[in-house]
Amino acid sequence: MSPDDARTLRAGRRTVRIQRPGKVLFPGGGGAEQYTKGDLADYYRSVASYMLPHLRGRPLMLERYPDGLGGPRFMQKNTPEHWITRVEVVKEGGTVTHVVCDDTATLLYLADQACLTLHRWLSRADRAAGLDHPDRLVFDLDPAGDDFPAVRRAAGRLREVLDELDLSAAPMTTGSRGLHLVIPLDGREDFDEVRRFAHDVAEYAAARNPDELTTAARKSERGDRLYLDVQRNAYAQTAVAPYTVRPLPGAPVAVPLAWEQVDDPGVDARHWTIADAVDQARTDPWAGLPGRGRSLKAARRRLAALRG
Repeated sequence: MSPDDARTLRAGRRTVRIQRPGKVLFPGGGGAEQYTKGDLADYYRSVASYMLPHLRGRPLMLERYPDGLGGPRFMQKNTPEHWITRVEVVKEGGTVTHVVCDDTATLLYLADQACLTLHRWLSRADRAAGLDHPDRLVFDLDPAGDDFPAVRRAAGRLREVLDELDLSAAPMTTGSRGLHLVIPLDGREDFDEVRRFAHDVAEYAAARNPDELTTAARKSERGDRLYLDVQRNAYAQTAVAPYTVRPLPGAPVAVPLAWEQVDDPGVDARHWTIADAVDQARTDPWAGLPGRGRSLKAARRRLAALRG
């Protein structure tokens, strides 16, 4: 097939045209596999039933590479009128209209646009509480270098604290270097309240493990300690979506994990790619999460008691 040919893929009631499916987006070499736009579309189609529950109702920021990894990157928020679902959100000085990915056809359309990575809001436009009330809290475990053993240890330390607060957290590789720990919320508190709580938890975890963890925003103050980043818990901030592809050689994928996989020395942040991430999705690694999001009221009281 010539890179200039086109493919059509059926998704529900829509037929989506993938232009230039042979266009190389991920060059091979150095041990990394080569992947094309057609491969990207096939991956997103295969993983759609597992990925869409994490996307529906959420504004997205799109990370696009029309010429592949060797070309320029476009971080796209505003999306022109199209058949895809969009939502207009308030920003300082005006509004911006984001894509909302509610179905497989939209995923395929985004693949055609060479959108490699989907960055999702932590709140939903289709909930009565509105976009300023998140239903997800994210701790971003960001290592000083490419040191996944340190990430693994940090995840265990933070999980110990969260267990004492009776909060269930779901681990996810970022597809880059670290892990996210994701906590489902009931959406009753606004971003300021959620971020304040996340910061207090991170501060307490760092105080208990001062040689391993830090909340210092300046890299110069962190040393070799792992940074517990809570800054994504804010209005209009985003986090990489589960099962999204990352713009790195070999097309690694951000993949939800079961907790026993976090302890597996054979697993790291780039362990899964578009070649096998759907196999991990089929294991339903977050099956143990509560079906409904949690309130932070009781956890806040428990944290206050722990801090004395």
